[in-house]
Amino acid sequence: MDLDLAGAELRAVLNRLRRAQGQISGVIRMIEEGRDCEEVVTQLAAASRALDRAGFAIIATGLQKCLVDGDGGVKSTEDREELRARLEKLFLSLA
Repeated sequence: MDLDLAGAELRAVLNRLRRAQGQISGVIRMIEEGRDCEEVVTQLAAASRALDRAGFAIIATGLQKCLVDGDGGVKSTEDREELRARLEKLFLSLA
């Protein structure tokens, strides 16, 4: 499954990933500064959620694009079953 995100979808995913990157940098800085454990964990949880949401957005977009063949028709049942199994595996990898 190729990653083929359109303009708005791509921007949204990149924004989520940049947000997570900033949050992870913040967590590192907080640990280096000896900040309160609760604050660090809260920031780390926010980064984790941002990464999860980016991953789910990528998978959802892939699901949309993969269920339809190049001619705009629905793929065969066999293709859909294989795709379903691959997408399920991807979703579970984020769980």
